[in-house]
Amino acid sequence: MKILMADRFPEQFLPEVEKLGYQWHLRPDLNGATLREALGGMNILLVRSTRITDSTLECASDLGWIIRAGAGYNTIDCDAAARRAIWVSNVPGRNSIAVAELTMGLILAVDRRIPDNVIAIRQKQWQKKQFAKSRGLLGKTLGIVGMGRIGIEVARRAHGFGLKLLAVEKTRSLEMREQMDELGVTSVSRLEDLFAASDIVTLHVPANPATAGMVSEDLLSRLKPGSFLINTSRAPIVDEAALLRALDRQQLWAGVDVFADEPATASEPWDSRLVNHPRVYTTHHIGASTLQAQYSIASEVVNMLRDYARGQVRNVVNLGVRPPRGTFLTIRHIDRVGVLSAVLTAIRSLGLNVQNMSNQVFSGAGSAVAVIQVEGDALDHLVSELESLPHIMGVAAHHSGDSG
Repeated sequence: MKILMADRFPEQFLPEVEKLGYQWHLRPDLNGATLREALGGMNILLVRSTRITDSTLECASDLGWIIRAGAGYNTIDCDAAARRAIWVSNVPGRNSIAVAELTMGLILAVDRRIPDNVIAIRQKQWQKKQFAKSRGLLGKTLGIVGMGRIGIEVARRAHGFGLKLLAVEKTRSLEMREQMDELGVTSVSRLEDLFAASDIVTLHVPANPATAGMVSEDLLSRLKPGSFLINTSRAPIVDEAALLRALDRQQLWAGVDVFADEPATASEPWDSRLVNHPRVYTTHHIGASTLQAQYSIASEVVNMLRDYARGQVRNVVNLGVRPPRGTFLTIRHIDRVGVLSAVLTAIRSLGLNVQNMSNQVFSGAGSAVAVIQVEGDALDHLVSELESLPHIMGVAAHHSGDSG
């Protein structure tokens, strides 16, 4: 099994990858046409920021799995991968602390105008009076948009600074609700209410069709004059043109780590109106770029590769969200060669398409249970036919109840 690592990967983890039986090829220089050429004969592709498009995958006939070494996967054409039956997996949660740390760093940088302090001093200008006007964070309200793994890490750190914490009310796990309660997070019913009540708003939601342009002209207009907006999430979430207008209209400040049209390489010239605005402090899309985060991600990638060698693919993001309407067949059987082959032949004879299937063997019992979902309604005589097959112990069928 061959793995192409088309982005940086901590080399101290490579021996572990090799011990699992994989042949690794570390090529962080690849991009565009060179990446397409290198994909020939590769079974697994590991990337961080490298874009994977439909054309990238044209020559990847042996590729079966793409691993995005990070949480977000908007740089990968997941639909193109799905059309080629290629899994796309991410590595969620391992960069949460790094992103939370940068978020707090940007909040402090904006509040204390740290970059401008540095520039003035390096220009031999002592402007203590000008820079001694910070409001401070104690008692201010921080609205966290996206209370997931990163959001809760931001909340922990912000709580230590004495910030009041807000989030939008939604269904959450009991564990998450308990953590929010411990930190004193208050919930509001609408995103508009969060923006209106916050002195600082920080964004931690994924980029997808539902969040594209979410931070709109209307939402921004609800911010108090002088408020801060922090984006260490994804650029498409914010309407940059609307933000530029709001910066001047409401005297807002912003801390931004992600941008629309970021350059693909360091050698490309790049400019941005947002970067050049005097009340915007920026970083180079480095939210997850700490050694702690990269080592944590690499460790989890090794774990995922270990599971893959055992037949388990984790964290897949491009499978169907809901199975099609159909029938689930639960088949208890003796664990013998050819049993499942006979079952699938019987299903095929009725023109029923298998949508999902699994088979679990009981320890030491010589028996197993197969669960097979077929598209459409399984006929009663199919159940009878399956029960009549050799080594079948019992068959049950029930409809999924999914309207499609």
